Amino acid sequence: MWRLPAEAGAFRNEFPEVPKIRVDLRKQLGESCLTSNSDLSEKRNVTLSSEWFRGGSLIRRLILIPAVVLSLLAVVAVFVWHRQHKIEEEVIREADQAHTEEVAEIAQENVPPVEVTITRGDNFVGALQRSGISPEDANAISFAAQHAFNMRQVRAGNTIVIERTPDGRLHNIDYKIDPDRMLEIVPSDRGFSAEVKPIPSRTEVATVAGEIDGSLFNAVAQAGESPELTLELARIFCYDLDFYTDPRKGDTFRVVIERKKYADGKMAGYGKVLAAEYNNGGRKYQALLFHDDSGRSGYYTAEGKALQKTFLRSPLKFDARVTSHFSKARFHPILKRYRPHMGTDYGAPVGTPVQSIGNGRVVFAGRKGGEGNMIHIAHSSGYETMYLHLSRMYVRNGEHVESGKTIGLVGSTGLSTGPHLDFRILQRGQYINFEKLGLPPSDPVSKKAWPEFALVREHWLPLLENPSAVAASAAAAVQTVVAPSVPVSR
Repeated sequence: MWRLPAEAGAFRNEFPEVPKIRVDLRKQLGESCLTSNSDLSEKRNVTLSSEWFRGGSLIRRLILIPAVVLSLLAVVAVFVWHRQHKIEEEVIREADQAHTEEVAEIAQENVPPVEVTITRGDNFVGALQRSGISPEDANAISFAAQHAFNMRQVRAGNTIVIERTPDGRLHNIDYKIDPDRMLEIVPSDRGFSAEVKPIPSRTEVATVAGEIDGSLFNAVAQAGESPELTLELARIFCYDLDFYTDPRKGDTFRVVIERKKYADGKMAGYGKVLAAEYNNGGRKYQALLFHDDSGRSGYYTAEGKALQKTFLRSPLKFDARVTSHFSKARFHPILKRYRPHMGTDYGAPVGTPVQSIGNGRVVFAGRKGGEGNMIHIAHSSGYETMYLHLSRMYVRNGEHVESGKTIGLVGSTGLSTGPHLDFRILQRGQYINFEKLGLPPSDPVSKKAWPEFALVREHWLPLLENPSAVAASAAAAVQTVVAPSVPVSR
């Protein structure tokens, strides 16, 4: 236990009042302390109350700020959602519109055009009606087309292409006149309007070569070309060769020709045959396109001689076999007696085209006794030709005809045992044997035109000998053809 030191006890004995004073001080201090503690408690309570109040405001603020922020975020979210919704609606609307337009375009593209071929004996109006066009519209279309093109020149085999809109209305009608021209007819405010338009194409120079195994038609087809080229070759060499009797197995041909192509690359047809060669059993026949002094184009040999003769080698354009020759005494199959046969009989089916072998004037076309339907043509230098037993005649008296023109069709009219052509030729009133006739030639290249002809010969003959050279010089060849200094273009 703690005790006061001795000095403290002596002090207490000496000053006995001190403890009382201490007690009083204690009381006073105690009361003061109590009072102070009470005040402090009150002050502390007030302070705590104030602090609590301030703390509550802070809490409320802490609660209010997030609420405001959340409210703002909600407003922003609503705005963004609304804006996004409008954008989505706009996108959907534009997509729907684009889809509708695309569907319309696809529908337009998917409406297939109707193609109608004009048949033999048909006309433009009839062909339109067969495609589903009403008689009223067909006649209106033909009437409008007549203002742009002579509808009498519509040919069998040509095609009409009719295009319609998705709702079935006529969009346009195209009639291909030839490889270079198109007749276009479109609806207008007054019905229909028509216009002849050129068909865009480009011309290329190419070579074609082949070997005869059966016929010229087959050889050209095997070379990948059309029958049109066969007919052109036959026309060029028809004065020296009969392509139904002369060709032999192993014969060869070469051609330098212009090919026309449309913008899409499809074949449009042939242009000029610039040079050609046919090797018949080892004998070469060559042809170079040139012009005479009057500017007319024709074919000449490498020596400048004209291939065109006064007469063609055959009066038939197609298959022609001789069934009866020229004779002074032939047994007539109907009359049953011997009598002169002043012509050459060619056996051919009914309807085979018959051509004039030269330029001339028709002096008679009609029915004549045992000759049946007959055409009589007068030519220059005292020559005359007759075409007997025809089934049809396409010329009339007094008409001028050109060499190679179709004048009629093979038949069996008059005294005839079957379809054939009895062809006769006279010179100064005397019947002569056509099979032994030496055909008189036309004029050769003149001395004045020889320098130009020499340029043409030097340009095309090497290409006939070396066809692969054409591919390397195709562009140059085309430029040469169209250049003013080259006579081929005349």
